[in-house]
Amino acid sequence: MRILFDRAVLASAALLLASSAVSPQSSGRVTQFENDDVKVWKTTVVPNAPVSMHRHDHARVVIPLTSGILKIVQDSGATESHQWEAGKAYWLPADPPGRLHVDVAGGDKPMEVMVVELEKTK
Repeated sequence: MRILFDRAVLASAALLLASSAVSPQSSGRVTQFENDDVKVWKTTVVPNAPVSMHRHDHARVVIPLTSGILKIVQDSGATESHQWEAGKAYWLPADPPGRLHVDVAGGDKPMEVMVVELEKTK
């Protein structure tokens, strides 16, 4: 009985590792934490699948989980390219009023970032 249990545990671990190695198929956000002062989410930006049009009313800190290029394309057509290194922190200001943008992966691999958006600024 113990052997069957051990094999089941090993099979479950192998499935978990295999599923975590699979690249995501679509871009999106997953909320990590939120209160009145701060919002934290993980964004995955898959090549050829930009994050939908949105805006940020508040300044934010971006911490890349993967190194790469993230392009921020404004609704006006202006583009900013950011070369980010995994594990470093970067500052982005609030978006100007009425301005929207999309996030686009600048390489051939998904770009993953943690975003900490300050809900209140002093």
